[in-house]
Amino acid sequence: MHYRWQLLRAGQIRLDGGGMFGIIPRVVWNRAVECDDKHRITLSHNCLFLESAEADPELNRPRRIIIETGTGDKLDDKMSRIFALDGTTIHSALTAINIDPATIDDAIVTHLHFDHAGGLTRRCRDDETPDWTVPPDHPTHASGDAREVKLTFPNARVHTQRREWQDAIAGDSVMTRTYYRDHLDPLEIPLPTGEPRLALADSPPPFPPGERIHRNHLPTLSAVERATEILPGIRVFNVPGHTWGQQAILFRDASGNDIVFTPDAMPTRHHVASAYSLAYDVEPYTSMLSRHWLLRDAATHAWTLVLDHEPDNPAFRVEPDAKGWFELIQADPPTTS
Repeated sequence: MHYRWQLLRAGQIRLDGGGMFGIIPRVVWNRAVECDDKHRITLSHNCLFLESAEADPELNRPRRIIIETGTGDKLDDKMSRIFALDGTTIHSALTAINIDPATIDDAIVTHLHFDHAGGLTRRCRDDETPDWTVPPDHPTHASGDAREVKLTFPNARVHTQRREWQDAIAGDSVMTRTYYRDHLDPLEIPLPTGEPRLALADSPPPFPPGERIHRNHLPTLSAVERATEILPGIRVFNVPGHTWGQQAILFRDASGNDIVFTPDAMPTRHHVASAYSLAYDVEPYTSMLSRHWLLRDAATHAWTLVLDHEPDNPAFRVEPDAKGWFELIQADPPTTS
């Protein structure tokens, strides 16, 4: 199945430049990326709206999918200022292009950190009945959690990796405030049909668990061979490092191009180099390995990569460079809202 797709900007977010570039000295990364007086760099919440070019056999109509959802609107004023959120959300981005969020059939997230999956729920308005309310003594894990929330996509199944879900519920991350319960617990609410809202994939890791992986090792199987089909024409594959259960999303568009939405293995075009891993990664070394085989497979299969936090045009092709690594070549920008 082929998909028409559109880039949605669910607002900006500013994160600490040192955190975003890990061991790379500021004197190096600051040549290419400016930071503000709080040492933050400007990033984008990039999301994709997909609609199948053909009728989905299960639905007898085109399928509508959201990839990634951004932070959303549930952080309190203090946290919103820390991250310089501008008030734009996936909900407002969809309504701006006249798409009712209730018509979304599936939401796919690369991982469940708040800046990628927070938009799965939203603040409950005064005239609405909440879908979920924080119970007394509930472990919210963050003072900024909203107390009453609505499901942003009430009819959508939510797709992530099983390992990511398990780690999110356990709060296993480098940062203490990144898996928010107000966008996790509501996902256990069944769909209106009574079916589970969560769909958990079990894509195999690139390397066998416990194997010692040297710096230049590549997986025996390509990402395509390890990919799991979760919907007609939509495949996901595990890209560990930033989190253990992080995934990329692969689909073919209406023009026949293979599109891969990348997770935080390479959030911007400035993270293409081998050692440019985030300080937030659970395993920076694994992120480096993942970036290697991801770029190799992108060049081999002529993928168009869409980077999840790139504030400019996030679409790139990948080609080998003269130094034995890879370079990003700007691709035609997708339709943007």
